[in-house]
Amino acid sequence: MKIGVLGTGNMADALATQWVRAGHEVFFGGRSERNARRLATRVGGGAGYGSLREAVAFGEVVLAALPYGVGAGVVREHRSALAGKVLLDCANPVGPGFRLLTEGGPSAAQRLASAAPGVHVVKAFNLCHEDVWRMTPPVFDGQPLSVPVCGDDEAALALVRELVRDLGCEPVAGGGLDRAGLLEATAALFIGLWVGEQADVRAIAPPLAFAEGPRAGSA
Repeated sequence: MKIGVLGTGNMADALATQWVRAGHEVFFGGRSERNARRLATRVGGGAGYGSLREAVAFGEVVLAALPYGVGAGVVREHRSALAGKVLLDCANPVGPGFRLLTEGGPSAAQRLASAAPGVHVVKAFNLCHEDVWRMTPPVFDGQPLSVPVCGDDEAALALVRELVRDLGCEPVAGGGLDRAGLLEATAALFIGLWVGEQADVRAIAPPLAFAEGPRAGSA
């Protein structure tokens, strides 16, 4: 698969490194070609580098690894070239005090979709620190990490599910793109609990067998 990466930060590095190892072709695009070149050299595997426009043109899937507030403008600028492509959004619109910056409005993912009509936006990979994605694979207590995926186009979802599995993770259907805001709100909650309270968020929910309450005789 050809993957264009918009951005040269930690998430771009972590995810693209794993995809190169899985045999995908990656091209990094940045506002600074120097930063894109540096990242491509570090990742290796024949990764290319250049401008944001070149990364969009290269990718069958385009990863938007851009800060919230920047992404929509970049996508709007390249909307013609993005038409019909899969745009994978991993951003978290979380501000000071772990506040959700999109509260009361469209999700970050929906804003990208509005900026480039015709693009197939999929939300995924936003619930973990970049170093989790560097793990090979992310397995905890013997269980592979599950990755919720939200989107409206089945072909786009199939490609993203493949990329999830390439990290050794299990994709989980999160619903349509209208539910991407729930993923972003979950990230805001989790980050606040992890950083602010030093809480283990895995302890919040009961096991699946108890999701609908204790079964008869199990209490």
